[in-house]
Amino acid sequence: MKKVGLEWLAILVLLFLTTATARQVMTCPYRWSPCFRRPIRCPNECPLAKPLDPNSKGCFLNCASPTCEAVCRHRKPNCNGQGSGCYDPRFIGGDGGVFYFHGVRDQHFSLVSDPNFQINARFIGLRPAGRPRDFTWMQALGLVFGPRDTFTVEATKADKWDENVDHLVFSYNGEPLFVPEGHLSEWKSPDDGLTVERTGRVNSVTISINGFTEIRLQVVPVTEEDDRIHNYRIPSDDCYAHLEVQFRFSRLSKEVEGVIGRTYRPDFENPAKRGVMVPVVGGEDKYRTSSLVSSDCRACVFGSGGPEALESSPVDDE
Repeated sequence: MKKVGLEWLAILVLLFLTTATARQVMTCPYRWSPCFRRPIRCPNECPLAKPLDPNSKGCFLNCASPTCEAVCRHRKPNCNGQGSGCYDPRFIGGDGGVFYFHGVRDQHFSLVSDPNFQINARFIGLRPAGRPRDFTWMQALGLVFGPRDTFTVEATKADKWDENVDHLVFSYNGEPLFVPEGHLSEWKSPDDGLTVERTGRVNSVTISINGFTEIRLQVVPVTEEDDRIHNYRIPSDDCYAHLEVQFRFSRLSKEVEGVIGRTYRPDFENPAKRGVMVPVVGGEDKYRTSSLVSSDCRACVFGSGGPEALESSPVDDE
């Protein structure tokens, strides 16, 4: 019996060591992080940061979190999570508040403007007869960062939606950028400051500005059910392919601005009317930019801080 017991014990130890070694060890490379260079092992439930199955949860370590604990999370945007922008479009801010910002079709607005980077969106939409305003969706994002770098990602127009066709196009510093189709396909900028990684064969990516922000993004159409419920009156030759996004920030300045960026300010006061279930928040005049990669809105602060802007604060947005 003792021999059998020892054999089982050896098997259990071997299984434990095999499971442990299969779990990825993560760390934070940023000196400002409380987790700087600390080895953190991923949970058993999500042992890898980049699982081979695009529908599996990945391991994530928030470098701004004081707990330095790796957690499991989906790698595509969660439209009910903090920092998300989905639908027509509905945002959930850094304070957890839910609001709509409709903007204006065929115009550009700053979603986040920080001294270190800026994220703009292009809105598409339509206005059926008798409607006082446009129905709008986010069709493209533009990133401005570093001394002079720009990046854009756009959802291409589609008459009919086909989930097997890629509807994403990219550019880097004004030039077309090719990111091969395929889950985990990746592109990095020459200085490694920007990373684009596909989180599915087509139509979903994660975009990261090193040390500052991560954007999970996917392309979706306006469905027939959404059209029926909201009475959008979508035409037969356009399914209004648009973006669903979720932002996570590692560092933001106290001066951060933008449609959703302002909700991360420590002094943010929600302008929404009390008693309104999902308020519509304005600011078109403050946040409109002249292009997808311009930082010329009235409230924009990108590039305004100089070198001291790098002393922005970590953000624990878990």
